[in-house]
Amino acid sequence: MAEIIQRDGTWAFDGSTVRITPGLHRSVPLFRQTYGEITVPLEAVSGIVHEPERKRGRLRLRLREGADPLLQATGGRLPDAADPYRLTVDVDRSGVAEYVAEEIRRALLLDQVPKEPATAYLLAGPPVPVSVRSSDGTVSFDGARVRIDWADTSDRVKRATGPRIIAVGDLVQVEWLPNSGYENGFLRFVTRETAFSKLPPEKDPFALDLWGSARRDLLTALVAAAVTARLPHPSVRAGEFTDRPPQSPAAARVPAQADHHDVLLRRLRELGELHRDGVLTDEEFAATKAAVLKGFS
Repeated sequence: MAEIIQRDGTWAFDGSTVRITPGLHRSVPLFRQTYGEITVPLEAVSGIVHEPERKRGRLRLRLREGADPLLQATGGRLPDAADPYRLTVDVDRSGVAEYVAEEIRRALLLDQVPKEPATAYLLAGPPVPVSVRSSDGTVSFDGARVRIDWADTSDRVKRATGPRIIAVGDLVQVEWLPNSGYENGFLRFVTRETAFSKLPPEKDPFALDLWGSARRDLLTALVAAAVTARLPHPSVRAGEFTDRPPQSPAAARVPAQADHHDVLLRRLRELGELHRDGVLTDEEFAATKAAVLKGFS
């Protein structure tokens, strides 16, 4: 057993798995504490590096592309401090950190773990049910359905349409961008119907606009990862396209454009009904309608 215990967390390697447990100190980001313990099978690892520095160094675990639904959902956009595969190491524990890294490297070599992208998720992702309250509303996932309940501060059009419920079978992708504190982020659930929608997150009824506490909004990545883990693996989705007979560029664009316009037309009809019922004011209807019409360009 190779193990290193730090205030930032504990990493233990038993020859087949790396067990990562976040520390309980207040300096450990809320995201990592909420995500909890992660068990990484050796076959999901592509490498490990130890980066020593004068005061504090780091251990960084590299995972194979496509092995982890969390990394797939966040696309490398997690802040360094929130990255569960990064451990801050005190200078007096550098020797232990290097020993742990060397043990993992040796096991990778002996087991001949491939570095190529994985064709299936090798980590389970966050457990369900999971629910996160963000600046734009509360998003919940029970393993079968996503539910969004809008906050009082959400766009009035979103609140007028009521809670949004999306079945996993209707989803094709989850898009996530963190709120940096300087620029808004978003969590968008892409369905077959909305795949070509260009609505901004603040107007999109299938998206959460993340503009509040960056620390709290970061937790939406838990939902993004949990949903991603239950969608077809990217390698499967890629195969769906490569197995199809080739089309001319023009032929490929026509159905996509038609689907896109159908979605926007349905959205316009929905807005028109809300306007006629008096739910939306003239100004709100005009502003939201303009945002939808931009998608026709």
